[in-house]
Amino acid sequence: MNNIFEEMGDVSRKLTKSYETLNNMKAVEIATTPKTAVYTEDKLTLYRYDRKTKAEFKTPILVIYALVNTYKMLDLQPDRSYIKNLLDNGFDVYLIDWGFPTKSDRYLNMDDYVNGYINNCVDLIRKRDRVEKINILSICQGGTLSVIYSALYPNKIKNLVTHVTPVDFSTNDALLFRWSKDMDFDKIVDGFDGLIPGDFLNQGFDMLKPMMKIQKQQTLAASLEDEAKLTNFLRMEKWISESPAQAGECFREFMKDLYQKNKLVKGELEVGGKKVSLKNLTSPLLNIYATDDHLVPPAATIPLNDLVGSKDKELYSFKGGHIGVFVGGKSQKELAPAVVSWLAKRDN
Repeated sequence: MNNIFEEMGDVSRKLTKSYETLNNMKAVEIATTPKTAVYTEDKLTLYRYDRKTKAEFKTPILVIYALVNTYKMLDLQPDRSYIKNLLDNGFDVYLIDWGFPTKSDRYLNMDDYVNGYINNCVDLIRKRDRVEKINILSICQGGTLSVIYSALYPNKIKNLVTHVTPVDFSTNDALLFRWSKDMDFDKIVDGFDGLIPGDFLNQGFDMLKPMMKIQKQQTLAASLEDEAKLTNFLRMEKWISESPAQAGECFREFMKDLYQKNKLVKGELEVGGKKVSLKNLTSPLLNIYATDDHLVPPAATIPLNDLVGSKDKELYSFKGGHIGVFVGGKSQKELAPAVVSWLAKRDN
């Protein structure tokens, strides 16, 4: 009987503490590193991160994130910010914020994103910084678009860094790659009237690891008494909740031409009437993959190094998962410094 009363007392104390934690919490903010918009086009905004001192390196970095979710994962909080790490180490950093597509954007395709948006941003940075070539640091789907861009415009790229980037879609090592082989993407795009909701994609990602929901609930319950842990948890949830919709035509092309037909690896991909040959990608390449990535398995990323025309190329194995590449303590202590060092050696 005493044990029951003791347990009831513990529950009561935890509930009281949890209430106090929630009651005293301030609004959760993410992506707080100061930046200034230098260019806008349609829903896109190109930002340049503010610097208090002159950049130590002459070649600026353009960060290109995936169309899925938002770039804010790279700047989740001050002590876990990939962006801040690059800034603190002396780089001039630009970033593309793709914004939130609406029905008016339903017909945007890969040509619009690669030969339009990315190329316009690259040219603007080249003009602003008075350089012939820039560095591209890219993530996931943004990495795939950057690989395509770098193969089409090799004279504009100084160095290319790719993170957890799918290139060879023939693998079945991840559930998403298996599912995609048999999906009717025409029906999906048309069924959503040309605009793929972010919630629909998030539900699909949740199904890849169904136990993740339970783990999240356990993490939340364990964090309620600790404001710092709870704030970290809520930052991640806020990032997930901000998932933008996808322009239907680009989504259709990406899934059919790459996931299903693997045209990029086969040399059959055309973007805006231009044939994409990976052998034309000749800039130095740092290709980073995560050993435990359940979204983009190593088998989809590693082959890139053998397909490009670059003589200076390096494969970097990060022990962790898809998200851990950017937000974990190991990322800030190990990966970001390694990327900084790699780029610094090639800034001549």
